[in-house]
Amino acid sequence: MNLIKLRKFWYLISLLVIISGLVSLFTRGLNYGIDFTGGSLIEVKFEHSVTLRDVRTLLDEIDLGEGSRVQTSAGNTVLIRTRDLTQEESDELLNGLRQKIGTLELLRNEKVGPAIGKELRNKALLSLAIAFVLMIIYITIRFEFRFALAAIVALFHDILVTVGLVSLLGLEVEGAFIAALLTIVGYSINDTIIIFDRIRENLGKRKKEPLDEVVHTSIMQTLARSINTVLTVIFCLAALIIFGGVTIRAFSMTMLIGIISGAYSSIFNASPVWYDLRRLAAAS
Repeated sequence: MNLIKLRKFWYLISLLVIISGLVSLFTRGLNYGIDFTGGSLIEVKFEHSVTLRDVRTLLDEIDLGEGSRVQTSAGNTVLIRTRDLTQEESDELLNGLRQKIGTLELLRNEKVGPAIGKELRNKALLSLAIAFVLMIIYITIRFEFRFALAAIVALFHDILVTVGLVSLLGLEVEGAFIAALLTIVGYSINDTIIIFDRIRENLGKRKKEPLDEVVHTSIMQTLARSINTVLTVIFCLAALIIFGGVTIRAFSMTMLIGIISGAYSSIFNASPVWYDLRRLAAAS
Protein backbone atom coordinates (compact mmCIF):
# COMPACT_ATOMS: atom_id res chain seq x y z
CA MET A 1 0.00 0.00 0.00
CA ASN A 2 1.57 3.24 -1.16
CA LEU A 3 0.60 5.98 1.32
CA ILE A 4 1.23 8.76 -1.19
CA LYS A 5 -1.04 7.26 -3.83
CA LEU A 6 -3.79 7.18 -1.19
CA ARG A 7 -3.21 10.81 -0.18
CA LYS A 8 -6.63 11.98 -1.38
CA PHE A 9 -8.20 9.51 1.04
CA TRP A 10 -6.13 10.93 3.92
CA TYR A 11 -7.08 14.46 2.87
CA LEU A 12 -10.76 13.48 2.85
CA ILE A 13 -10.61 12.10 6.41
CA SER A 14 -8.97 15.31 7.63
CA LEU A 15 -11.51 17.44 5.78
CA LEU A 16 -14.48 15.58 7.26
CA VAL A 17 -13.14 15.96 10.81
CA ILE A 18 -12.31 19.64 10.31
CA ILE A 19 -15.71 20.45 8.77
CA SER A 20 -17.54 18.69 11.62
CA GLY A 21 -15.54 20.68 14.15
CA LEU A 22 -16.05 23.98 12.35
CA VAL A 23 -19.80 23.43 12.14
CA SER A 24 -19.87 22.87 15.89
CA LEU A 25 -17.59 25.85 16.46
CA PHE A 26 -19.82 28.25 14.52
CA THR A 27 -23.11 26.88 15.88
CA ARG A 28 -22.23 26.03 19.50
CA GLY A 29 -18.98 27.88 20.04
CA LEU A 30 -16.50 26.97 22.75
CA ASN A 31 -17.44 26.11 26.31
CA TYR A 32 -15.45 28.87 28.01
CA GLY A 33 -14.56 28.33 31.64
CA ILE A 34 -14.36 30.91 34.38
CA ASP A 35 -10.82 31.85 33.31
CA PHE A 36 -12.43 33.47 30.26
CA THR A 37 -15.86 34.45 31.60
CA GLY A 38 -15.20 35.43 35.23
CA GLY A 39 -17.30 34.29 38.18
CA SER A 40 -17.43 34.19 41.97
CA LEU A 41 -14.51 33.74 44.36
CA ILE A 42 -15.22 32.37 47.84
CA GLU A 43 -12.51 31.87 50.44
CA VAL A 44 -13.31 30.16 53.74
CA LYS A 45 -11.32 28.89 56.70
CA PHE A 46 -12.45 25.76 58.56
CA GLU A 47 -11.81 24.90 62.19
CA HIS A 48 -10.78 21.36 61.24
CA SER A 49 -8.86 19.85 58.34
CA VAL A 50 -10.69 19.49 55.05
CA THR A 51 -10.01 17.63 51.80
CA LEU A 52 -10.63 18.67 48.19
CA ARG A 53 -12.83 15.62 47.79
CA ASP A 54 -15.20 16.77 50.54
CA VAL A 55 -15.63 20.20 48.94
CA ARG A 56 -16.04 18.82 45.43
CA THR A 57 -18.65 16.32 46.60
CA LEU A 58 -20.73 19.17 48.01
CA LEU A 59 -20.30 21.25 44.85
CA ASP A 60 -21.56 18.33 42.78
CA GLU A 61 -24.58 17.91 45.06
CA ILE A 62 -25.70 21.51 44.50
CA ASP A 63 -24.88 21.47 40.75
CA LEU A 64 -21.82 23.71 41.00
CA GLY A 65 -19.17 21.08 40.35
CA GLU A 66 -18.78 21.57 36.62
CA GLY A 67 -16.16 24.21 35.85
CA SER A 68 -15.46 25.05 39.49
CA ARG A 69 -11.94 25.16 40.90
CA VAL A 70 -11.03 24.30 44.45
CA GLN A 71 -7.70 24.98 46.13
CA THR A 72 -6.56 24.35 49.67
CA SER A 73 -3.81 26.14 51.56
CA ALA A 74 -2.28 26.21 55.00
CA GLY A 75 -4.51 26.77 57.98
CA ASN A 76 -7.47 24.75 56.62
CA THR A 77 -8.21 27.50 54.12
CA VAL A 78 -10.19 26.65 50.98
CA LEU A 79 -10.48 28.82 47.88
CA ILE A 80 -13.46 28.12 45.61
CA ARG A 81 -13.73 29.73 42.20
CA THR A 82 -16.96 29.03 40.37
CA ARG A 83 -19.39 30.58 37.92
CA ASP A 84 -21.11 33.82 38.83
CA LEU A 85 -23.38 32.98 41.78
CA THR A 86 -26.55 34.66 42.92
CA GLN A 87 -26.93 35.55 46.60
CA GLU A 88 -29.17 32.51 47.10
CA GLU A 89 -26.66 30.15 45.48
CA SER A 90 -23.84 31.64 47.53
CA ASP A 91 -25.81 31.18 50.76
CA GLU A 92 -26.67 27.61 49.78
CA LEU A 93 -23.00 26.83 49.20
CA LEU A 94 -21.86 28.29 52.51
CA ASN A 95 -24.65 26.58 54.47
CA GLY A 96 -23.79 23.29 52.77
CA LEU A 97 -20.13 23.65 53.70
CA ARG A 98 -21.08 24.26 57.31
CA GLN A 99 -23.42 21.28 57.45
CA LYS A 100 -21.26 18.78 55.54
CA ILE A 101 -17.76 19.77 56.67
CA GLY A 102 -17.94 21.91 59.79
CA THR A 103 -17.69 25.38 61.27
CA LEU A 104 -16.08 27.92 58.99
CA GLU A 105 -15.09 31.56 58.78
CA LEU A 106 -15.90 33.43 55.59
CA LEU A 107 -12.79 35.33 54.52
CA ARG A 108 -14.12 36.75 51.27
CA ASN A 109 -17.00 36.36 48.84
CA GLU A 110 -16.64 38.48 45.74
CA LYS A 111 -17.20 38.58 42.03
CA VAL A 112 -14.07 38.43 39.87
CA GLY A 113 -13.44 39.24 36.24
CA PRO A 114 -11.96 36.84 33.71
CA ALA A 115 -8.38 35.84 34.42
CA ILE A 116 -7.72 35.64 30.69
CA GLY A 117 -8.89 38.74 28.89
CA LYS A 118 -9.07 39.73 25.27
CA GLU A 119 -5.60 41.26 25.37
CA LEU A 120 -4.01 38.03 26.61
CA ARG A 121 -5.85 35.99 23.98
CA ASN A 122 -4.63 38.36 21.27
CA LYS A 123 -1.06 38.08 22.55
CA ALA A 124 -1.33 34.28 22.49
CA LEU A 125 -2.48 34.40 18.86
CA LEU A 126 0.32 36.83 18.02
CA SER A 127 2.86 34.50 19.66
CA LEU A 128 1.51 31.62 17.60
CA ALA A 129 1.76 33.66 14.39
CA ILE A 130 5.35 34.66 15.19
CA ALA A 131 6.20 31.02 15.91
CA PHE A 132 4.77 30.00 12.53
CA VAL A 133 6.82 32.65 10.71
CA LEU A 134 10.01 31.56 12.48
CA MET A 135 9.26 27.91 11.67
CA ILE A 136 8.83 28.80 7.99
CA ILE A 137 12.18 30.60 7.99
CA TYR A 138 13.97 27.79 9.83
CA ILE A 139 12.54 24.95 7.70
CA THR A 140 13.20 26.90 4.50
CA ILE A 141 16.85 27.36 5.47
CA ARG A 142 17.30 23.76 6.62
CA PHE A 143 15.25 22.12 3.86
CA GLU A 144 13.32 24.18 1.29
CA PHE A 145 10.30 26.48 1.16
CA ARG A 146 7.91 23.72 0.03
CA PHE A 147 8.77 21.70 3.13
CA ALA A 148 7.98 24.78 5.24
CA LEU A 149 4.59 25.27 3.58
CA ALA A 150 3.69 21.60 4.04
CA ALA A 151 4.65 21.76 7.73
CA ILE A 152 2.52 24.85 8.33
CA VAL A 153 -0.45 23.23 6.57
CA ALA A 154 -0.09 20.26 8.93
CA LEU A 155 0.04 22.59 11.95
CA PHE A 156 -3.10 24.44 10.86
CA HIS A 157 -4.73 21.03 10.48
CA ASP A 158 -3.86 20.15 14.08
CA ILE A 159 -5.16 23.44 15.45
CA LEU A 160 -8.44 23.22 13.51
CA VAL A 161 -8.99 19.59 14.47
CA THR A 162 -8.24 20.24 18.15
CA VAL A 163 -10.37 23.38 18.49
CA GLY A 164 -13.19 21.85 16.48
CA LEU A 165 -13.34 18.61 18.47
CA VAL A 166 -13.07 20.50 21.76
CA SER A 167 -16.19 22.40 20.69
CA LEU A 168 -17.91 19.24 19.43
CA LEU A 169 -17.25 17.38 22.69
CA GLY A 170 -18.17 20.39 24.82
CA LEU A 171 -14.89 20.33 26.73
CA GLU A 172 -14.35 23.29 29.02
CA VAL A 173 -11.83 25.82 27.70
CA GLU A 174 -9.63 27.22 30.47
CA GLY A 175 -6.28 28.92 30.68
CA ALA A 176 -4.47 25.61 30.17
CA PHE A 177 -6.13 25.33 26.75
CA ILE A 178 -3.67 27.88 25.32
CA ALA A 179 -0.75 25.94 26.80
CA ALA A 180 -2.17 22.72 25.31
CA LEU A 181 -2.35 24.23 21.81
CA LEU A 182 1.24 25.47 21.97
CA THR A 183 2.42 22.07 23.22
CA ILE A 184 0.56 20.30 20.41
CA VAL A 185 2.16 22.57 17.81
CA GLY A 186 5.62 21.83 19.20
CA TYR A 187 5.00 18.08 19.29
CA SER A 188 3.59 17.96 15.78
CA ILE A 189 6.35 19.99 14.12
CA ASN A 190 9.00 17.78 15.76
CA ASP A 191 7.49 14.61 14.29
CA THR A 192 7.06 16.27 10.89
CA ILE A 193 10.69 17.43 10.75
CA ILE A 194 11.93 13.90 11.43
CA ILE A 195 9.98 12.57 8.43
CA PHE A 196 11.13 15.47 6.26
CA ASP A 197 14.74 14.77 7.21
CA ARG A 198 14.37 11.16 6.08
CA ILE A 199 12.77 12.27 2.80
CA ARG A 200 15.68 14.61 2.10
CA GLU A 201 18.15 11.84 2.89
CA ASN A 202 16.40 9.35 0.60
CA LEU A 203 16.13 11.87 -2.24
CA GLY A 204 19.91 11.73 -2.46
CA LYS A 205 20.13 7.94 -2.16
CA ARG A 206 17.18 6.89 -4.36
CA LYS A 207 17.45 9.22 -7.31
CA LYS A 208 16.19 6.64 -9.82
CA GLU A 209 13.01 5.79 -7.87
CA PRO A 210 9.70 7.58 -8.48
CA LEU A 211 9.11 10.45 -6.08
CA ASP A 212 6.00 8.89 -4.54
CA GLU A 213 7.97 5.72 -3.74
CA VAL A 214 10.74 7.75 -2.10
CA VAL A 215 8.28 9.63 0.09
CA HIS A 216 6.37 6.44 0.94
CA THR A 217 9.59 4.65 1.89
CA SER A 218 10.67 7.59 4.06
CA ILE A 219 7.37 7.57 5.94
CA MET A 220 7.54 3.80 6.47
CA GLN A 221 11.12 4.03 7.76
CA THR A 222 10.05 6.49 10.46
CA LEU A 223 6.58 5.02 11.08
CA ALA A 224 7.55 2.76 13.98
CA ARG A 225 9.23 5.65 15.78
CA SER A 226 6.25 7.93 15.24
CA ILE A 227 3.74 5.35 16.48
CA ASN A 228 5.83 4.32 19.49
CA THR A 229 6.32 7.95 20.51
CA VAL A 230 2.65 8.86 20.24
CA LEU A 231 1.59 5.71 22.09
CA THR A 232 3.79 6.51 25.10
CA VAL A 233 2.24 10.00 25.26
CA ILE A 234 -1.28 8.59 24.83
CA PHE A 235 -0.74 6.14 27.71
CA CYS A 236 0.32 9.00 30.00
CA LEU A 237 -2.62 11.17 28.96
CA ALA A 238 -5.06 8.28 29.39
CA ALA A 239 -3.78 7.80 32.93
CA LEU A 240 -4.28 11.51 33.64
CA ILE A 241 -7.81 11.41 32.23
CA ILE A 242 -8.76 8.40 34.36
CA PHE A 243 -6.89 9.14 37.57
CA GLY A 244 -5.96 12.83 37.36
CA GLY A 245 -9.25 14.21 38.60
CA VAL A 246 -11.73 16.69 37.22
CA THR A 247 -9.42 19.69 37.40
CA ILE A 248 -7.05 18.58 34.62
CA ARG A 249 -9.41 16.32 32.65
CA ALA A 250 -10.32 18.89 30.00
CA PHE A 251 -6.64 19.78 29.53
CA SER A 252 -5.70 16.09 29.22
CA MET A 253 -8.51 15.46 26.73
CA THR A 254 -7.42 18.45 24.64
CA MET A 255 -3.84 17.21 24.65
CA LEU A 256 -4.97 13.72 23.66
CA ILE A 257 -6.92 15.05 20.68
CA GLY A 258 -4.02 17.24 19.59
CA ILE A 259 -1.35 14.56 19.98
CA ILE A 260 -3.34 12.06 17.89
CA SER A 261 -4.04 14.76 15.29
CA GLY A 262 -0.37 15.75 15.24
CA ALA A 263 0.75 12.17 14.64
CA TYR A 264 -1.84 11.78 11.87
CA SER A 265 -0.93 15.03 10.12
CA SER A 266 2.81 14.33 10.29
CA ILE A 267 2.36 10.94 8.63
CA PHE A 268 -0.62 11.39 6.32
CA ASN A 269 -0.78 15.12 5.54
CA ALA A 270 2.58 16.90 5.71
CA SER A 271 4.56 14.66 3.36
CA PRO A 272 1.71 14.22 0.82
CA VAL A 273 1.22 18.01 0.75
CA TRP A 274 4.95 18.46 0.06
CA TYR A 275 4.70 15.83 -2.68
CA ASP A 276 1.81 17.70 -4.32
CA LEU A 277 3.62 21.03 -4.06
CA ARG A 278 6.72 19.53 -5.68
CA ARG A 279 4.66 18.01 -8.49
CA LEU A 280 2.94 21.35 -9.13
CA ALA A 281 6.31 23.10 -9.25
CA ALA A 282 7.67 20.50 -11.68
CA ALA A 283 4.57 20.78 -13.88
CA SER A 284 4.87 24.54 -14.10
